[in-house]
Amino acid sequence: MSLPNTSRSIATRAALPRRIHKLAKGPHSTLAASSHRPTAVSLARNGASSLSVVQIASPLAYTRGLATAAEGSFTALGPSSHKPLFDKILIANRGEIACRVIRTAKKLGVRTVAVYSDVDASALHVQLADEAYCIGPAPSSESYLRVDKIIDVCRRSGAQAVHPGYGFLSENAEFAERLAGEGIVFIGPPASAIVSMGSKSESKNIMSAANVPVVPGYHGTNQDSDFLQQEASRIGYPVLIKAVHGGGGKGMRIVHSPSEFHDALESAQREARKSFGNADVLVEKYIQRPRHVEVQVFADQLGNCVSLWERDCSVQRRNQKIIEEAPAPGLSPELRADLSAKAVAAAKAVNYVGAGTVEFIFDNDTEKFYFMEMNTRLQVEHPVTEMITGLDLVEWQLQVAAGNALPLSQSAIPLVGHAFEARIYAENPRNNFLPDSGQLVYLSTPTPTHIFAPSVSEHNLAAPSGSSEFTPVVNTSAAIEPVVRLEQGFEQGAQIGVFYDPMIAKLVVHGRDRTEALRMLRGALEEYRVVGVATNVEFLRTLAGNDAFIRAEVETGFIPKHFEELFPPIPEPSHEALAQAALFVVLRDQPAATPATPWSTLASRRFGGDLYERTVVIQSEDTSAIVMSARVRSIPRGLFDITTRTVAGEHTFRSVAAHLADATTLASTLDGARRRTTVVAQPPLPGSALHTAERLHVFDGARRTALVLPAPEWLLALGGDVLGAAKGALRSPMPSVVVEVRVAVGERVEAGQPVVVLESMKTETVLRAPVAGVVRAVGCVKGDMVEEGRELVDVEEDASAEV
Repeated sequence: MSLPNTSRSIATRAALPRRIHKLAKGPHSTLAASSHRPTAVSLARNGASSLSVVQIASPLAYTRGLATAAEGSFTALGPSSHKPLFDKILIANRGEIACRVIRTAKKLGVRTVAVYSDVDASALHVQLADEAYCIGPAPSSESYLRVDKIIDVCRRSGAQAVHPGYGFLSENAEFAERLAGEGIVFIGPPASAIVSMGSKSESKNIMSAANVPVVPGYHGTNQDSDFLQQEASRIGYPVLIKAVHGGGGKGMRIVHSPSEFHDALESAQREARKSFGNADVLVEKYIQRPRHVEVQVFADQLGNCVSLWERDCSVQRRNQKIIEEAPAPGLSPELRADLSAKAVAAAKAVNYVGAGTVEFIFDNDTEKFYFMEMNTRLQVEHPVTEMITGLDLVEWQLQVAAGNALPLSQSAIPLVGHAFEARIYAENPRNNFLPDSGQLVYLSTPTPTHIFAPSVSEHNLAAPSGSSEFTPVVNTSAAIEPVVRLEQGFEQGAQIGVFYDPMIAKLVVHGRDRTEALRMLRGALEEYRVVGVATNVEFLRTLAGNDAFIRAEVETGFIPKHFEELFPPIPEPSHEALAQAALFVVLRDQPAATPATPWSTLASRRFGGDLYERTVVIQSEDTSAIVMSARVRSIPRGLFDITTRTVAGEHTFRSVAAHLADATTLASTLDGARRRTTVVAQPPLPGSALHTAERLHVFDGARRTALVLPAPEWLLALGGDVLGAAKGALRSPMPSVVVEVRVAVGERVEAGQPVVVLESMKTETVLRAPVAGVVRAVGCVKGDMVEEGRELVDVEEDASAEV
């Protein structure tokens, strides 16, 4: 029997009483009582692993099989009877991954417990869970990384297992061991595997011993900076500095010359220490044209391990993935089989249990691949694997954690169609992808067709007789239904803060082949509209339409290589966009007519009988651009004539019918074409260069145009607007925390010298002196929370340089 794939299959919150709690103050709560502890018995421990696998004594009966396990084309492993799942699990995470786990748990009838920081009190994962507990202030070190508080919530709530999600404590061996000591199941691998594969140095040594090729480099324990620089010179530049216990691009720096090494090392170590609690790094050769190809593996407690095929995650910014696809394009059957076989061998070498990802670097120049690392958790990009296999990997995690065998053997795992995942981030791609924060003033997304991956078992093709079990027959001709999924952790009105990762959502599509899936992705991105924070949506749409990407010519350096194509000059706003913006302003600002008065038919006239006329002054989002305008003149029968003026010329739209269908929708007819355009007004932004101007966001079809309604000059003069800032003023490019201030008043600096280090959403940004001169003022100290546009350092430029 297949599980239904609609929202009806998910228990509604209304049917489940919820509790929201706050923990008692202090590092350890004393609210736990033996009657609230989960009843569990330890199963046999596996060798040196200190993580107990526990079986719940009184769990909810497991009444339904996996959606795909019952299909006749699959071969089930192990005994047919299932051990019961947990009654209740705690999700030690936030955002979209916490929501993702909750949805599967509800589908299976497992109750959920959320934890949250003060700033996440109204977050979506808190609303979706059956119970929710506050565990501290916003900084993750005081909340989501507090092992003691999370264990205390397990005791209070009776949660029998903890799903760590990704990030935070997901790869923390001490956390897994502490849970085991409390008789609570860690839904993840044994602590020993986390230690072995979580350390990039140790994992590379294990792979070398297993004859898996690794990238040349230094993976030892000597962390002396001079020694590491010597090793870098021995390896040969460029080199990659990488946090030993890192992930997600944190604690990673590319170094092109010896002069850059020490600054890059300090920055990588500082970021690693904050993100992972360990500053150790390794240094290895940086491959110039690599692809990032990774294999999803899954293992149970009975010794079974399978590959769920590979993903390509090559296109990255700041060493972090932004778009992923499965399967990886262009791999031969032999290479696909070799990658899967080595990934499974790597997992078995450390007695792995649960979901894991073995990452490889594929050298485009030599067509050789090298082991990079293993992530001992569920990856952000796991949905693309779910789409091509028709599986629910979170459901597999819960089954394995309960002590059940893997539902499928290797030969029964399908590979059907092609899937993409695009990560929607709050960031500004045109400003070096710096993260942004603020309120989601407006959010409109494509309508998902499915909540979970639909089964594709009926499209699975048997491999030829005698072929390797790791050689699937990729079915790209099946008449499968196109699928759009949306994994999100925020709704309209939510606040994107500076304390956590800036990812808003993940957009996932599945089609019969790569061409169809890519077309679906472009269409879905056209429907994704956000106002309030800068996002990468338009960049992702440009990327998905790039010719080289369409041809699958991917590499980790794709963005800098195709920079000019991916970041074309922003075109001048079209006359249609200006006309629609002006109509929106006029219709919004006109007082509504009152039918009970004699003036109701004269809404567009003045008392003197003249027709209503207004000129709307407009600028593009780049406020240094030349001012444009739109003159709106009302004519009889409720129509308008509109004349727009830009640098390129002017255009008149005559007899335009227009009205506001709702607060953000303008219905109009321009030059005979009927349009329904989304126009969202954003109030002035305090603390920024636009703090006196209202912004309008015009979404007309696939194009978004951001416009500014400038304030009068007298108001700008009163405020001493930021636009008139001195040349030597250095301002915060985003809301951030000040990590380090490297200069003092009166100190001389050179142009390009680092002066302030900021951190926003776990990403460090080094601000450098804009000019050579003497520091005249410092407007921040270490630990300050600074808003976007705040002046941090003012440098008085050398007189000789001003000439």
